[in-house]
Amino acid sequence: MELLLLFLGILVLMFLRVPVAFSIMGPCLVYFMANGLSAGMSLKIVFDSVNSFPLLAVPLFILVGVTANKVGVADRLFEFCLAAMARVPGNLAYVNVGTSVGFAWMSGSALADAAGLGKIQVPAMTKAGYPFRFATGLTASSALISPVMPPSIPAVIFAAVGTISTGALFAASVVPALLMAVGLCVYIAIWIKRHPGFESQPFDPARFWRAAVNVIAPLGAPVIILGGIMGGLFTPTEAAGIAGLYMVVLGCVYRTITWRGMWQAAKETVFLTGGIMLIIGAAGMLGRVLAQEQVAQQLSRLISDFTESPLVFLILIIVLMLVLGMVIDATAVILVAVPVLLPLAMTFGIDPVHFGVVVIMSLMIGLLTPPVGSVLYVMSSVTGRPVDEIFRGIVPFLTPMIIVLLIVTFFPDVVMFLPRMLGF
Repeated sequence: MELLLLFLGILVLMFLRVPVAFSIMGPCLVYFMANGLSAGMSLKIVFDSVNSFPLLAVPLFILVGVTANKVGVADRLFEFCLAAMARVPGNLAYVNVGTSVGFAWMSGSALADAAGLGKIQVPAMTKAGYPFRFATGLTASSALISPVMPPSIPAVIFAAVGTISTGALFAASVVPALLMAVGLCVYIAIWIKRHPGFESQPFDPARFWRAAVNVIAPLGAPVIILGGIMGGLFTPTEAAGIAGLYMVVLGCVYRTITWRGMWQAAKETVFLTGGIMLIIGAAGMLGRVLAQEQVAQQLSRLISDFTESPLVFLILIIVLMLVLGMVIDATAVILVAVPVLLPLAMTFGIDPVHFGVVVIMSLMIGLLTPPVGSVLYVMSSVTGRPVDEIFRGIVPFLTPMIIVLLIVTFFPDVVMFLPRMLGF
């Protein structure tokens, strides 16, 4: 009954628009006091939750994405993709996805992708005659590639909580992220066929080579991050720090970043990091409650009685993650659910890296769905349109996303072949 009241309190506070961290902390603090645990103990739990070396990579990866926006990397990627796909009918839609893939190698955050690219892509597409809902739905959906493609911030958090290799999870995420891009491109091709009139343009070799030269240096960031981590040269934290410095140097060379811009990037990084760390601390408190109530053991018995099939277990996890992702921040879900569900997944013979990719992809779809879907609110802020209109544009794009998620779930070799090839 205490646990039921605690979760009811959390949900009520969330629906009242109380920030996620405080929605969790308040009821947990009441639980601690009711069970004879001091407020000092709760503070120690919060501190211990964020006192993790792997989590140092989170603010640094956020800094890389934010600085890339300030430097103008998004504009350079957009121009390169547009020049390369000039002759493709409906090229702006494919450019939207291609730019998101390129930016995802540096960002790791759907919010940074939606904020940075949304300002460029949505106006360009609507000016070219694309419906507003199609433009915003595609931009918001392609932004989900960033938190799946390495350097994925959710992957860093999952690896830290699940004590698995960040490099292995990064390697496993590459193919699923590319499949998401392919799924969106297939949907675009079908849509363009049903809505003719988006003509191609002549290919301009001079424009293409000029754009290619301009994009070479920014693409050095993913080489540093992924090459360094997977080659064993850097830890994820070190790779993120070096990539952040690389972005600052690029901004100085291009003269696109000023002292004021660097200060704004630092403030934005601190703001986003503070929010994530608060959620991590709150999730630590909730995790202590779940451990004391032996939720993991009870859930293990319940699922074991229900099914012995790993595939059925994964389908149940997908449904659970999709539902939780709609109402709770993805970071909080990872921090609370992974310590409970990962050991259970391993008893079913599921590789923890494969399980991590499935969980992350399922939760990221929640970024597109109300009431918590943060990408919805970012797109609403960028475009000045109401959230409900943004969501109506997103709905058709959920189908290819879910199809890709099912492919990744049913065929684990799609996820695992790259980590195995790299020796993880």
